[in-house]
Amino acid sequence: MAVKIRLSRFGKKNQPIYRIVATDSRNKRDGRYIENLGTYDPAKHEVVQFNQVRVDYWASQGAVITDAVKKIQKTFEKKSSAAPKA
Repeated sequence: MAVKIRLSRFGKKNQPIYRIVATDSRNKRDGRYIENLGTYDPAKHEVVQFNQVRVDYWASQGAVITDAVKKIQKTFEKKSSAAPKA
């Protein structure tokens, strides 16, 4: 079983929201997935939720991260590193 970390579309018509999911590469884009790893809103260009620990876990298990998710991951890392530390 080849696991991929990719985007799955949901939301209203013309207002997409994407889930970042770990799924078998043979499943459909919006089909069954193994685990929900986060949420991305392309209208606002913001990462609503991102579970970096689980993404790292799946990558260590051999999951392939798609290019779109890599871009979102970089955006999340920039945002989290720029946040003020208390």
